[in-house]
Amino acid sequence: MATSERSSDRADRLSDDALAALGRELRRARVGSGLSQRTLEAATGISKSEIGRIERGRAPMVPLRVVIRHATALGLALPLKPYPSGDALRDTGQGRLLERFRQRLHPSLRWQTEVPLPIPGDRRAWDAVCGREKWRVGVEAETVLDDSQAVDRRVRLKGRDGGVDHVVILLADTPRNRRALEAAAAGFSEFPLRTREIMTALASGHEPRGSGIVVL
Repeated sequence: MATSERSSDRADRLSDDALAALGRELRRARVGSGLSQRTLEAATGISKSEIGRIERGRAPMVPLRVVIRHATALGLALPLKPYPSGDALRDTGQGRLLERFRQRLHPSLRWQTEVPLPIPGDRRAWDAVCGREKWRVGVEAETVLDDSQAVDRRVRLKGRDGGVDHVVILLADTPRNRRALEAAAAGFSEFPLRTREIMTALASGHEPRGSGIVVL
């Protein structure tokens, strides 16, 4: 990525920004409670100097356990939940899977990868989107179907929020995935179409009749 920052540099920058913002919130809570750093030290076992570094965002290697202890003492919850940002290093197998799918599309169809959802502040993204001006299909590629219920739930939510007309769950054609798909026969109720129906439509440049699962 010659014109953009490296993934590691971006991660360091985001980490610095997050620590600085967290430090400001912790200091605001402490001061608002009328507590000194020395009092907080006695209550948490975190040294006064460390508390100062955390509040200034100058403790890049601070353990998560220490930050949570710090926040809890101030009556703050610190929930953590990772979510897709669209900036992950793409798995090689996933990239090949998407390319196999793309090669089977009619040449007239538009194709984009890493397409952000149309919600301000929402950092989720479609692995790919294909279609025409009047219809779009969001594509989610899974090389390994480990937790079918989680995938079903995640992609349904993306379909609800993602600004597309139909959704394709794209699975790598492996014995493991076929077994997982067979075991999840009662699930994926919002993805009724299968490979032949979807790919016949897309290969001819037509809109599929709905959402479904493609195994390639």
